[in-house]
Amino acid sequence: MSGRATYAGGPGARYLLMFATLFLIAGGLVMVYSASSAADVVRMGDGAHHLKRQAVGVGVGLVFLLVAMVFDYRRVRWIGPVLWGVSVAGLIAVLVSGVGKWGATRWIDLGPVTVQPSEFAKIGCVLVAALLVVQYRSGRIDGERFWIRVGGTVGLAAALIMLQPDMGTTISLVGAVFLVLLIGGVNPKVLGGVALAGGAALAGLIAVAPYRAARITAFLDPWADPQGSGYQSIQAMYAFGSGGIDGVGLGLSRQKFFYLPAAHTDFIFAIIGEELGLLGSLSVVLAFGAIAYAGVRIALGSRDVYGRLLAGGLTSMIVLQAAMNMAAVTGLMPVTGITMPLVSYGGSSMTLTMLCIGMILSVSTYGGRARGRTSRVSEEKERANRVERRRDRRSHLSSIDGGRSTARRRA
Repeated sequence: MSGRATYAGGPGARYLLMFATLFLIAGGLVMVYSASSAADVVRMGDGAHHLKRQAVGVGVGLVFLLVAMVFDYRRVRWIGPVLWGVSVAGLIAVLVSGVGKWGATRWIDLGPVTVQPSEFAKIGCVLVAALLVVQYRSGRIDGERFWIRVGGTVGLAAALIMLQPDMGTTISLVGAVFLVLLIGGVNPKVLGGVALAGGAALAGLIAVAPYRAARITAFLDPWADPQGSGYQSIQAMYAFGSGGIDGVGLGLSRQKFFYLPAAHTDFIFAIIGEELGLLGSLSVVLAFGAIAYAGVRIALGSRDVYGRLLAGGLTSMIVLQAAMNMAAVTGLMPVTGITMPLVSYGGSSMTLTMLCIGMILSVSTYGGRARGRTSRVSEEKERANRVERRRDRRSHLSSIDGGRSTARRRA
């Protein structure tokens, strides 16, 4: 049996996904240390403060990845509703007693660690949407119930996240679920209407909040308010401009010395551009491109609808968030506060993104085995049929030959 029959999408897609993930994690640890060490020495008295915490997140995430990879995704479909329920409870807890930073309350303080429930909400909504599409396509629920349940699942989570407020995560969540529905073959006309309604809602949310409108203005002309809403974008431009083709050198960034806010989280891509230049930035883009390619290959190679939606939806979520982060940092879209998966500092994002990678690898392992078992059974049946036909043919010919021999002897 070939490797292609064993793994959904083939072994190449599986190993490419693993390599790209490890590359981004290792590079992220290096860049988190580089971007945060100077500030950590001044503020914490320990230049490796954020590096140590990120390493713990990577360790926990590795456990999540390995556990998710070895379990058959078809037997743990309950994980989606559970994650969604936990995330909703966490989002409510954030509104009651959450921890705030930079004008938003997004975290729950659990003592040694802080947890960001919106990261759980993104995965929970994607998994629940995949389950609902499977139920809809199999005829277990009708169209009305399907849309009510999708709208309730996504709408409640998105509303609670917007109350933090966190529009960037909301856009990422809704966009990922939209892609799941698109992959699932939901009526394109209905999806078009949903997209128009979502665009209108987005415009309304921007209009009612002056600071969001200021971000749009800063995106169009950051120099209109260089010390205010346009400050981060301008500092990011300085970083990329200083980096050039091959960068100023690892660890030699000047923007990280209190010029660029959130250098180790939202704007770590700017530090990569400054220290490693265009070549380093392109390596990150190519790594996420490899994840996108491998995830799509695995999704297309899955033998069941849920596996295709699971792998495709989680891949879309990771790549969409990365694309939004890079677009915001490079000035191609307004600043959203979205971090870069697997690279930016953040324990919740790191562990749950690695959980997503583990689930995609589970689809690679078990989504292709169904095909392998089917092929093997079919081959065995065909082989048995051929043997039976040969036996019948020999038996038939023997009886004819025997009859002729007897006739000759009697003659």
